[in-house]
Amino acid sequence: MGFSLDINDYLSYILYKNGINWDKMGNYLIGSYTARIDKGGRIKIPEKFRAAIEEEYGKEVFITSLTDKAVQIYPLPVWLNLAGISKQGLLQLKPDLRMFMLHVNRKGTHYEIDSKGRVLISQTLKDKAQIDTEVEIIGLNDHLEIWSKTSLDNILDQNPLTEENFERISDLKSGKEEQ
Repeated sequence: MGFSLDINDYLSYILYKNGINWDKMGNYLIGSYTARIDKGGRIKIPEKFRAAIEEEYGKEVFITSLTDKAVQIYPLPVWLNLAGISKQGLLQLKPDLRMFMLHVNRKGTHYEIDSKGRVLISQTLKDKAQIDTEVEIIGLNDHLEIWSKTSLDNILDQNPLTEENFERISDLKSGKEEQ
């Protein structure tokens, strides 16, 4: 009989070995889960992700696609901050931001996580991201991305991480700017 450990169990183990309780470390959305979209177009947000979102931000989310390759689920406060939405609305007068808002809001939907932890993914978003039934839900610190499992595997296979990637990431983390 084989032993398997998913990424979240592995992270929990590493944190535990370093004296950190996963459940007490904050509400980061990290790791990934395989999930299925039901016939009604709804997807159940994995429990660890759902608990982190609801505890930190509440049940309201904004669902959109920034690139048409994946669907993003943003807790509403994160989305409002990212989009520069304020009560004054002055940022929306900038042409680039206005075009961005037109694109993402045309496809996007303000939604509330239902009592079963599900959100509805519109047919338009599913079509654009080529999402069928089996998907990967990836936690990206403060939001989630939903990918077609096949598309994500292809992108990751075609774009392996290199030593140069790690060096650029290290520079970004250390605050060095590329010129």
